[in-house]
Amino acid sequence: MSFFGRIYKEELPSRAKCVYMYLKDRCDAKGECWPAINTIAKDTSMSRSTVKRAIADLIRCGLLRKESRYRENGSNSSNRYFLSIE
Repeated sequence: MSFFGRIYKEELPSRAKCVYMYLKDRCDAKGECWPAINTIAKDTSMSRSTVKRAIADLIRCGLLRKESRYRENGSNSSNRYFLSIE
């Protein structure tokens, strides 16, 4: 089965499937990536809020894990995302 086989079977909105494929395309060998919400939104032609809902959908169904990241001065940086690799 293809890597995307599970998301084809999941009852997910198309926004979540699109964001999952985008993140997969940017992941390293460990299934890890850290694009900013604005970058994802721009590259997928979605709004920031749609991208955030898509990420929440993926987390809820167990296809994605999100880790907050911070700069040395304590300000927010882009999140780190971990795709489920099965």
